[in-house]
Amino acid sequence: MADLNRSSPLPLYAQLAQQVEARILAGAYKEGSSIPSEHSLCDEFSVGRPTVRQATDELVRKGLVERRRGSGTFVRERRDAIDLFSLGGTIRSFEEKGVALQTRLLSQPTIETQSNGASGFVFKRLGHVQETPILLEEFWFDASVFANLDSVGLDGQSLSSVVQGEYGLSPLTADQVFSAVELSSSQAQLLQVRPRSAALLVERHLHFSIAKDAVIVRMLCKQNQHYTFFQTIGGSVA
Repeated sequence: MADLNRSSPLPLYAQLAQQVEARILAGAYKEGSSIPSEHSLCDEFSVGRPTVRQATDELVRKGLVERRRGSGTFVRERRDAIDLFSLGGTIRSFEEKGVALQTRLLSQPTIETQSNGASGFVFKRLGHVQETPILLEEFWFDASVFANLDSVGLDGQSLSSVVQGEYGLSPLTADQVFSAVELSSSQAQLLQVRPRSAALLVERHLHFSIAKDAVIVRMLCKQNQHYTFFQTIGGSVA
């Protein structure tokens, strides 16, 4: 029988939640497996069911477990939190979590002119993790800043490294807009989901010391059970 410290200022339910969390992190309760029943936890820790339910509520809130009606409470699969929106860039953000992101150009850079008259190189890129597509990106690079970008090998490369290595530039700040969208048929096909599936759209304008809005990115992030995306204040080339 396990003991809780009844003289501690920490409530019993919080202590119990800590005990169960420690077991989850240590691998005693495996991902996808059920944790002991309320009755078992009551007996093991000599507490009542309200305490166990409060502890379970805390673990659910933290995303460690999930309740399944009629089945019990199960350890959730851990998801890597990828800082996709920082200055480090898309590929580097995945690498920092030990995840290899492979990218493939869907189109070679071609010159297009925006409504304001600015000309830039436009191209698309698809990102995979273990052969599963998760990111679809569309880029616009200001041609007056990134001259001859179409002659630089971009396929499979970190664009932030290309910008730094070839042009000696790094983004200073970025403006970003986030929205939930439905994927078109062509977008869904590339991301291997059903048409009109939901995705996170990130529209990003990157600013450099020599030019504002020098890079514009539209990023579609596929919903994925293995990864969550968060933001550190700043920008990213890609």
